[in-house]
Amino acid sequence: MKSFQVNGQQGLSSIHVGESLLNVSAYLPKGATPIIITDENINALYGNKFPQGPVLTIGTGEKIKTLATVETLLRQLIGLACDRSSFILGIGGGIVTDIVGFVASIFLRGVGFGFVSTSLLSQVDASVGGKNGVNLDAFKNMVGLFNQPEFVICDIDLLETLPKAEISNGLAEIVKHGLICDTEMLTFIENNQQKALDLDRDTIFRLVADSVAIKSRVVQQDEKEAGERRKLNFGHTIGHAVEKINQERLNQGKLAHTGHGRAVATGMVAAAMFSQKKGMVSQKDVTRITTLLKGLNLPVELDYPADQIIEAASRDKKKQGSDLYYVFLSALGRARVEKIRYDEMNEFIRSVFC
Repeated sequence: MKSFQVNGQQGLSSIHVGESLLNVSAYLPKGATPIIITDENINALYGNKFPQGPVLTIGTGEKIKTLATVETLLRQLIGLACDRSSFILGIGGGIVTDIVGFVASIFLRGVGFGFVSTSLLSQVDASVGGKNGVNLDAFKNMVGLFNQPEFVICDIDLLETLPKAEISNGLAEIVKHGLICDTEMLTFIENNQQKALDLDRDTIFRLVADSVAIKSRVVQQDEKEAGERRKLNFGHTIGHAVEKINQERLNQGKLAHTGHGRAVATGMVAAAMFSQKKGMVSQKDVTRITTLLKGLNLPVELDYPADQIIEAASRDKKKQGSDLYYVFLSALGRARVEKIRYDEMNEFIRSVFC
């Protein structure tokens, strides 16, 4: 097991990589019986391993990451006569941790909470760093706040029940960490692609631990995304637009790539190409990124209508008036945040998307 810490404004948050769900009681406040919030799939798979306490179950998928779900949970907490001494334990992937962190932070102006992260994407991204929130209409994470969980347990063994597509989704965020911070990590992923896809335990443990080390270090420097933390958004501006379009296609019964990691993979390809256009990286670098993502079964094609990408990206949270903070690669392993004109990004989008 490896442990990492973020000393946030609300207190200390500890992340334990390789710890087990079965040991979660050791991390709960003394004498606390947690209120557990999970999703229906995780409850069916692992409910018999949960600590004692009432279990509130939500659905799955982005469609339930809404204020309506938050309201339902708040009413259930009131029904359980919860008070400010209550502790909420979220057990699940990124959607569960996003919702639970938000609910715990606003219920009675804030109660204690912690996570057991069950998906690869959540372990390396959503559950770490204190971002909590929900979507509003078709716009991702529009309502939320920063607040650190008291602890996060990243149980590697729980990844065994993930569908293969979800493994690839998580690997996309791991690649992102290598691209923005660590070329050695990037090379390790390239040399161990199949082991990563097969969930070889030593390989996955190293990748999760390295990712958490990077993210916790960045968050410690910049908890509320005023500077350094913006680098973690590499690939996300266009990636979130792709994710929105994919969700709309899915709602219409059309075939679509699904998952945050898949959308971010497409966004990272676009961001790498944008970086190349500005003379920061080479075509060889872009090809290396694309080859790695394809090898991890992630989409790299920019086959989305430019106007739809521009419209979907218009609600990006990093937009400030007519300007936007955009994350480029100044080199492999080194990210650079620039404030650019929003029109400059739109011009680039029209040049590379169909």
